[in-house]
Amino acid sequence: MIIFAPMELFAPVNIWGIGLEFFLFGLTLVGVALFHHKTMEVALTGMVAIVIYKTVFTSFGLVGHLHHEWKDLLNLFGLLIGFAILADHFEHSGIPAGLPKYLPDNWTGGFALLVIVFMLSALLDNIAATMIGGGIAHVVYRRKLHLAFLAAIVAASNAGGSGSVLGDTTTTMMWIDGVNLFDVLHAYVAAVPALILVGIPASIQQHRYNPIMKDEVRNVHISQRRVLVCVLMLLGAVGANILLDFPAIGVWLAIFIGSFIITTHWKVIRHAMSGTIFLLALVLSASMMPVDKLPEASWHTTLGLGFLSSVFDNIPLTKLALVQGGYDWGILAFAVGFGGSMIWFGSSAGVALSNMFPEAKSIVAWVKNAWYIIPAYVISYFIMLQIMGWNPHAPHKEPKLDIQEIMMDKH
Repeated sequence: MIIFAPMELFAPVNIWGIGLEFFLFGLTLVGVALFHHKTMEVALTGMVAIVIYKTVFTSFGLVGHLHHEWKDLLNLFGLLIGFAILADHFEHSGIPAGLPKYLPDNWTGGFALLVIVFMLSALLDNIAATMIGGGIAHVVYRRKLHLAFLAAIVAASNAGGSGSVLGDTTTTMMWIDGVNLFDVLHAYVAAVPALILVGIPASIQQHRYNPIMKDEVRNVHISQRRVLVCVLMLLGAVGANILLDFPAIGVWLAIFIGSFIITTHWKVIRHAMSGTIFLLALVLSASMMPVDKLPEASWHTTLGLGFLSSVFDNIPLTKLALVQGGYDWGILAFAVGFGGSMIWFGSSAGVALSNMFPEAKSIVAWVKNAWYIIPAYVISYFIMLQIMGWNPHAPHKEPKLDIQEIMMDKH
């Protein structure tokens, strides 16, 4: 059937030995960076362009490709929407609102807030942790935040999420794809020094710019039922992944049970939908790249991917690495996670915080005020490499045969 195994209508296009699909993918990511108010539309347009090119110029079947990818895409969709509900439950639990009164009223208070963001990211995800941290900072600093501290919030959330399969979309993708949750844990060997190297100078800058003000934070009520639902969702994700290899099922089962315990704000789904579709479009586009033409996996390549993730979104980079295989997943998780902090649109957390604080949407201002994120990335990367070494993991999945190859074998 031609829908599964189409014939090439034209010869594939190569520019400087690189397939045209890579250029289309690159243009999509550039468009995402330039048109940050239309990211979903840009990502979908780029995905359609790649599908059309590969269908017309290569032996590509979209239905066959989706046959390979549907489980990962559905799992990712369920987790992204589910984590949005998780973040909403946690935000309204009263815990984030009560945290500021325990912060010191000097520069260490700002650093303590970054540590909280770091830890929240490991349990929720980096987007939720960033938005919660940004909301707390907005209150205790009376809406007057230094750009360096905004960048530090993003860096802290990306660092905190790098060693947890629940902490970042990239590590969640690894988990869904079959990477063991303990295989990314050693990312914290680099994440902790990165937090210190970025957090201390940024907190000092913020304190000099505008000191912390805890008196504006009043006593709040902690909703134990919302906290219980958050715990159920986290346990459901881990349990369903172990038993069913499908963590989204556990998350949504916990959401369903939680709806009988406490009111669920279902409108969160509508707000999270555009961002989720955007990320899924990038992941699907990345899955269509011919990974046999990527550089061989090594610590040098991984270091470079960290820098690349600051310019191109780290989600598709992670997808390409997963398809290619042969990486040290903990080192890769830190590289593409924390590396995306160098520029505001390098990670989903940066985009989320920049939507809250539009003044952060300047590459020049971001790099000028938070330049130390770059050396912090390099220093922390080599600390981890020195302590842990480079330990590439054997392929955790059997190579997937293309539907066309299967049909050709039958004939």
